[in-house]
Amino acid sequence: MEHKYLAKRYWADKPTAMGKSDVLARSFNDVINLSLGDPDMITPELIIDKAFADAKAGHTKYTDFRGEPEFRQEIAKFYKEEYGLDIPDEEIFVSTSGCIAMFLALEAVVNDGDEVILQGPYFTPYPGQVRLARGIPVEFPTYEEEDFQINCERLEEYITDKTRVLVINSPNNPAGSCLTLETMKNIAEIAEKHDLIVISDEIYTKFSFENEFIPFRSLPGMAERTITINSFSKNFVMTGWRIGNIIAPDYIIKVITQINEGVAFTAPSISQRAALHALRNRDIVQPPITEEFKKRMYYAAERINKIPNMHVIYPPKGSFYLFPSIKATGLSSQEVADKILMEAHVLTLPGNAFGQCGEGHLRLCCTVSVEKLKEAFDRIEKMDIFK
Repeated sequence: MEHKYLAKRYWADKPTAMGKSDVLARSFNDVINLSLGDPDMITPELIIDKAFADAKAGHTKYTDFRGEPEFRQEIAKFYKEEYGLDIPDEEIFVSTSGCIAMFLALEAVVNDGDEVILQGPYFTPYPGQVRLARGIPVEFPTYEEEDFQINCERLEEYITDKTRVLVINSPNNPAGSCLTLETMKNIAEIAEKHDLIVISDEIYTKFSFENEFIPFRSLPGMAERTITINSFSKNFVMTGWRIGNIIAPDYIIKVITQINEGVAFTAPSISQRAALHALRNRDIVQPPITEEFKKRMYYAAERINKIPNMHVIYPPKGSFYLFPSIKATGLSSQEVADKILMEAHVLTLPGNAFGQCGEGHLRLCCTVSVEKLKEAFDRIEKMDIFK
């Protein structure tokens, strides 16, 4: 909207489909909300109890600007134990959520007018975050018929003399895809060839169902040009704690630390303690979380593929999102999402909210129980457009 007290750069802005979802969820008193990646589970009690005890013991103050040293040590230990990687302490920064981590990373490396290639379909906030850093977002489309892999021959066609950053996300939100090792190696070659910075959004690492997750920075030559974004929101169902971290070359971390002084100063101390305990106890708390989401994903995918005019890649590859095609309905993503809400009282997001290549799809979050998913699909399959 236009208003003299609003910055003119926001006059033409419209809320995203994700931004409107909280309002839409209140459309009916029986809505089943499959729109947001906020699980129905609460954070494991073990993590809550230990964080609460630490708060009672005095962990309620500012921490070091890069994060509590003990927590940074635990992050480095995690990378060594899980992936055999040695991460120097000065390459670790603790952030107030993965979203702020992405903003800080872009702000640190993007010049005015630089182009940032986004792996599409992409997490809805990415383009806005690029513009906040005064960059130009460029959507690189991936497609269902290519298993949503990045076609590296086509990728090179999108690279110009203004291209500075490539943002990748695997396991992917919203497509649920996982980049293969071969694809990642091809991306690494392109990054070296064109001297690109790669920002790798790796917040769904425990939800890689077919293959063990591989950090992009672990590929040869990539540590010096990769910024890794992590979050505890999904892997540990800690969305409300707003805690994440960044792994990057030390000179980038120094700048990120300076920028963050005017953004969040330091990440919340209690959340840092919770995340520290999450890492230390991951072998206890994560397996049931991962298994539950895998069960939901497989159930939902099987139900989708039994509904006429709707299908999804099977078996699910990763994350806890499904991105079914609804092209056979002959309607747009927005039209189908609206019909499902109005007729079935199930809230989904239209695929075009995640980039132009998302048109013809819906995003469904498996963040409710199998019982709720059953009810949702029972309602949907009764609709005329799915008969």
